[in-house]
Amino acid sequence: MADRAIIVENLEKYFPPAYSGWRVFLQPVAQLTVRALAGISFSVEPGEAVALIGENGAGKSTLLRVLATLILPTRGHAQISGCDVERDGPNARKHLGYFTSGEEGFYGRLTGRENLRMFAAMNNLFRAQAARRIGELADLLGLGDVLDRQARTYSTGKLQRLGLTRALLHAPSVLLLDEPTRSLDPIAAAEFRRFLKSEIVSRLGTTLLFASHTLGEVEELAGRVVLLAEGHVRALDTPRNLCAKTGTANLQEALEHLAPRPSAVERAQ
Repeated sequence: MADRAIIVENLEKYFPPAYSGWRVFLQPVAQLTVRALAGISFSVEPGEAVALIGENGAGKSTLLRVLATLILPTRGHAQISGCDVERDGPNARKHLGYFTSGEEGFYGRLTGRENLRMFAAMNNLFRAQAARRIGELADLLGLGDVLDRQARTYSTGKLQRLGLTRALLHAPSVLLLDEPTRSLDPIAAAEFRRFLKSEIVSRLGTTLLFASHTLGEVEELAGRVVLLAEGHVRALDTPRNLCAKTGTANLQEALEHLAPRPSAVERAQ
């Protein structure tokens, strides 16, 4: 399995309860009672596009943050291109790019190019190498006309592309995206999806693992779907196979069959 782009094995993540007031001093020794991931396992092949779907709180963002080495798992293991995300985080980060919608992280008074130069330096790219890479990606993502403008003047769509450029600066083989089109209007979202499919996945062969609440986006981009519910993997298959297995006409109906929403009475209990 070492040749898999992403490997997740029995991954668990627990968080301590959030305290306020004097109870905050108990936080370091608080019992881990909030379960975000409950021993999930799956793998992703190189060049494959896989979608994480599920309700809010299902564990999608937590899983992506573990894979991006931003938080540590409580138990279990995960690998990016053969590098363990916990024991070999620096090398894992060399192989991955991470982008989440709504968290821009750019300095508004710097130009797009200046922001990207700074992030390129953080990724240990030499100046000439960084300049070449920024130029290539700016052409690829259609940022050439705004690259030397202050980032605070960018539209939401341009900021999304700038964020994706930042994630791709070091030519990662694995790209992790958390709701990449959440802040975009329908036209910009459609253009962004087409770009991901045609350029990032098809042309560059980048492995894509993304979380989304938009089923049309999932069906357009993903070869397989990982359905998460309460930290568990409820289903893992192609959208077509999920519909066939459940005897449903579309992905929405299949998901409702596989992970039905609790009733108001059940939620109250």
